[in-house]
Amino acid sequence: MSIRISPSILAADFVNIERDLGRIGTADLVHVDVMDNHFVPNLTFGPQMVDRIQQVSTLPLDVHLMIDDPDRWAPGYAELGAYSVTFHAEATADPVALARRLRSIGARAGIALKPGTAVEPYLELLSEFDQVLVMTVEPGFGGQSFMHETMPKLQLLRQELSRTGGDVWLQVDGGINEDTVGIAAEAGADTFVAGSSVFGSDSPGLRINALREAAASGRAHAHGSSSRS
Repeated sequence: MSIRISPSILAADFVNIERDLGRIGTADLVHVDVMDNHFVPNLTFGPQMVDRIQQVSTLPLDVHLMIDDPDRWAPGYAELGAYSVTFHAEATADPVALARRLRSIGARAGIALKPGTAVEPYLELLSEFDQVLVMTVEPGFGGQSFMHETMPKLQLLRQELSRTGGDVWLQVDGGINEDTVGIAAEAGADTFVAGSSVFGSDSPGLRINALREAAASGRAHAHGSSSRS
């Protein structure tokens, strides 16, 4: 099970995004937060900006749609060539139909859950998705503190995937740094969105490597605990 680091360009220098993209070459993906000032109280990128980022990025785009009506808008991001498109469970009318549509276009399909959204209704649907994003902060703003109370959702997801043998990435987003990435990895996450902890560093590449090592340590701790139980 690989460990993937996806730096969020929400924390990058918007005037120098291409430069900052070049500073995270050791990452696996680049996380692009699309906010519409309706589903969340903030406004960021739209299709034109995502298309331009797609053109200049050497990393696959991990697009996170924090928008209303993703059933209408999400396929357009897949058509731009995004590697992965994640929409919110709370905003979609039919998550399975939307995921199938995204996959048919050629993108990986992800579903995101706010901290207060229960994961149980989605456990039987996991095969319809390529990724489940467990928000570890309330969506809409960067720089928030990690919510430890979201970890049981990750544990449930990992248990279900272990039981069924499903190949679904478990992503976390919010407050991820060298202190919290291991906690999330121990709970079952394998894909980690990090914003200010990467772009706030003078050496983003070294910080990405440090996050990867801390996540590996957390996973090793989890495996050690399970083998002793």
